[in-house]
Amino acid sequence: MKRREFITLFGGAAAAWPLPARAQQPERMPRIGVLSNLTEDDPEARARDAAFVQGLRQLDWIAGRNVQIEYRYAAADPARFRSFAAELAGLGPNVVLAYTSPAVAALQQTMPSVPIVFASVIDPVGAGIVETLARPGGNATGFTVFEYGIAGKWLELLKEIAPAVTRAAIIRDPAIPAGIGQFAAIQSVAPSLGIEFSAIGVRDPAEIERGVATFSRSANGGLIVTASVLATAHRFEWTVYRFGIAGISEFEQPYRDAVRPSRRATSAEIIAAAEDSTHSSSNANSLDRRDPNQTELSRYFK
Repeated sequence: MKRREFITLFGGAAAAWPLPARAQQPERMPRIGVLSNLTEDDPEARARDAAFVQGLRQLDWIAGRNVQIEYRYAAADPARFRSFAAELAGLGPNVVLAYTSPAVAALQQTMPSVPIVFASVIDPVGAGIVETLARPGGNATGFTVFEYGIAGKWLELLKEIAPAVTRAAIIRDPAIPAGIGQFAAIQSVAPSLGIEFSAIGVRDPAEIERGVATFSRSANGGLIVTASVLATAHRFEWTVYRFGIAGISEFEQPYRDAVRPSRRATSAEIIAAAEDSTHSSSNANSLDRRDPNQTELSRYFK
């Protein structure tokens, strides 16, 4: 599907219904499904939802007035992704907004012809979501968070904010392509920085807690929390912060609130804070931009 055609689908859906059908269903509003990887009460989920509704409103789509939005929150649970995808399919949405690769995969299985806009996805080509970045094909398009190469920059930034670091533990999910790709990018730059590295697998918060506790017993250590569905849902970067270890995360929340409540930390603040203490936590990917869906995604629902 071409991107321009995709953009017009939502706005043209109601007008394209046959006249008899519209006469029989006068109350039927265009419907958007939203499948999130977070819990409903997660602050990040609330911020996303608010930004999405605001973006729609700017295009004169008012929730409850001329468009209906159906939210489902999977909380990083594979079974919930599948069940909620089936539930949304039964509601007959005109288009679906999906966060993370598991959400998109579940939706593509249950709704192969319904347009899907995704966000917070790493390597959509490797995950089989789209054919290529230039020509997505199929029924899905959207935003990729970053390329794998940025993970190597995280290790460089870790060394910059904590020069004494000689060991690094990488918190990653080896079961997904993104986890393998990010780890490989870090591995490629580690020798040039004189850093020995090891991996901590992602399965549950308790496992991460134990792994970080063991790693923190020796000096000159730093951690990197790579992006994954479980890391997003469980905020593993807070574990890094609690143990007082220099750490880099692709998430915004921990260092933003630690430096100055209610807004993001700048790169200058991160480095300045690191100089005050050898124990720091920062965000590499959010230094200069937020998740693009918060500012651009609504343009797909014209």
